[in-house]
Amino acid sequence: MASKDQFLQAVNAGYKFSTESVKLGVGMLNGSAVEGADVFLPIKMMNRHGLIAGATGTGKTKTLQVISEILSDESVPVLMLDIKGDLSGIAAAGVLNDKIKQRYQTLHLDYKPTAFPVELLTLSNEKGVRLRATVSEFGPILLSKILELNDTQAGLVAIIFKYCDDQKMPLLNLQDFIKVLQYIGDEGKEEIEKSYGKISTTSTGTILRKVVELQQQDADTFFGEPSFEVADLMRISDDGRAMINILRVTDMQSKPKLFSTFMLQMLDELYASSPEVGDQDKPKLIMFIDEAHLLFQEASSTLLQQIETIIKLIRSKGIGIYFCTQNPQDVPASILSQLGLKIQHALRAFTAADRKSIKQASENFPETTFYKTDELLTELGIGEALITLLNEKGIPTPLVHTLLCSPRSRMDILSEAEIDAVVAKSKLVKKYSQEVDDQSAYEILTAKLQQAAQQTAAKDTAASQKKESSILDNPILKSVARTAAVTFTGYITRSLLGALGLGGRRR
Repeated sequence: MASKDQFLQAVNAGYKFSTESVKLGVGMLNGSAVEGADVFLPIKMMNRHGLIAGATGTGKTKTLQVISEILSDESVPVLMLDIKGDLSGIAAAGVLNDKIKQRYQTLHLDYKPTAFPVELLTLSNEKGVRLRATVSEFGPILLSKILELNDTQAGLVAIIFKYCDDQKMPLLNLQDFIKVLQYIGDEGKEEIEKSYGKISTTSTGTILRKVVELQQQDADTFFGEPSFEVADLMRISDDGRAMINILRVTDMQSKPKLFSTFMLQMLDELYASSPEVGDQDKPKLIMFIDEAHLLFQEASSTLLQQIETIIKLIRSKGIGIYFCTQNPQDVPASILSQLGLKIQHALRAFTAADRKSIKQASENFPETTFYKTDELLTELGIGEALITLLNEKGIPTPLVHTLLCSPRSRMDILSEAEIDAVVAKSKLVKKYSQEVDDQSAYEILTAKLQQAAQQTAAKDTAASQKKESSILDNPILKSVARTAAVTFTGYITRSLLGALGLGGRRR
């Protein structure tokens, strides 16, 4: 078994960085904290992505909270997807108790209860900043991926976008898209086919059903204006700390399509709108996806491919993505291999399958002479984790059993009154609260169809009047009409004279 001095030397060699870093915890050996074996988090390397894993109740969400606090202090903006609804407490100061006091004494740190600048975001009608995006911003390729269309159907979607661009008809919401889809399959089919090619009625029907399926998961609340600007995620508060943006998506478990739609759009927009910056001293944005196993369980193959692609490319944009989940095996191997920071809390071994999973999880970490990793994974205490990350040369640091700092903000949720206070202070709520319904494809096509209907009705009326006029101008009919009129007049006259007794008598 390695000695304490060897352990201390290994930790100091692996976790001392030339660039700015912040203490995350202290290394442990044989179940005890080793003084001086400090584990630091290098801010510069945070764009290398990461994983925070562990069974329920082991403290992984609190670790996510601690790292977010560190990033905010270092002026690195954060976006957190709060699926369980238990992260809002970051906006309030924590409370010192005996356990926290003892932990911070062991860490040789001062505990200072602190509230952090928070912006609450929402995809629905919950309190907070409403996130929206227009259909046009998605573009035909991304929208086709969301709807899981085949190549033929995706080609038709591309035609719709091209037609709307050419006709200056904005696609703002799903109502616009549906209206255009119905138009090109019916009244406008001939017009479209002349310029863009043949339209398959079967394809339009399939696409419409896919859109209706998306609408059934309340996607109408997400599509529209004003669309959210991702630059608003990267704000710095008045006191110099970065904003922690908490997107509350507690209802997303029952709406996987809507969640996938949001994830695809957000990742795509972040990547498309962010310039290449390489490795800066500080990342531009860190995104945390809590309870990520729910994302991967419900995600389509398209979403998984998109996440994998983004993970590989977005690091150079100065953006890091972190997954918080119960077991490392919840994350696809192709994505797991891209994650530089790994923080593994305790795992539970109740079944043979659990033990096998733990064995596999232990093999994802660097080899170590200080621990039996597979055994230690089931023995970690609350607020303890195995940590390894990439150093400045891109080399994994030694695996360290770490006693972690606890959050300085509240480890509980905000009350409704406190949420109201956070929303009231927001500079973004007013900007995005009122939905805008400008003239778009729906209104333009509706007016076009009404005008066409009016013109058709006017033509029908004129044709009818012309037909009646031509009938009356016929000479034969005129002669018949005159004869009938004379006969009718004579009949009326004789009838009147007879009634007056003036008619002649036959002798």
